[in-house]
Amino acid sequence: MDWNRVEGNWKQVKGKVKEKWGKLTDDDLDVINGQRDQLEGKIQERYGIAKDQVRKDIDTWYTTQGW
Repeated sequence: MDWNRVEGNWKQVKGKVKEKWGKLTDDDLDVINGQRDQLEGKIQERYGIAKDQVRKDIDTWYTTQGW
């Protein structure tokens, strides 16, 4: 997986991330700024999901985006 695409296009990707994980605020997304580890941490914090599960969820979401 090439997460650099997400980082490079974060402004466009933010909306898709918010569709999937609606509990993330605009401020959260600004702080995350495309960094996967930050995204994982915020999803864990907001949803109370284990780190391994968050990683799987992000991988699944990423592959369905068709990049």
